[in-house]
Formats: sequence, C-alpha cells, structure tokens
Amino acid sequence: MMEKSLWTEGLSDAIGFVGGALLGFWLGRLLGLDVFAPGYGNASIGGILLVGLGGGGGLQLARRWQKRKNKPD
Repeated sequence: MMEKSLWTEGLSDAIGFVGGALLGFWLGRLLGLDVFAPGYGNASIGGILLVGLGGGGGLQLARRWQKRKNKPD
C-alpha cells in the first residue's frame, strides 16, 4: 500500500511540475519571452523565470491536491 501511495505521489508531482512549466513556457511565448533565445538577455531571463514559477506552482498544486485527496474523512 505504501509503494502505491509513493508511486501516485511521485507521478502527480511530476505531472504538476511539467504541466506548470509548460504553462509558464507558453505564457512566456505569448508575452514574447523566449527561453531558448541566444545569450541571457531580458527576454530569455523572463522566459526562464516564468518556466520556473510555473513548474513550482504546478508542483505545489499537485501536492495540495494529494493532501486533500488523502485526508481522512
């Protein structure tokens, strides 16, 4: 039972992080911020920041969802 719980927790963390990072990436693209621009200009740094914030936010949402789902009734 513990292994299944750890597996689902890890999977939801990964999905939350990647989903949030992708949302941050596409939001940056809409705003004209390119993560893959050559060098470290303002547009590149802004895009990297949005990807990082999106990934962290998605991870936190996934963990809150897991906590609420596993709360005893």
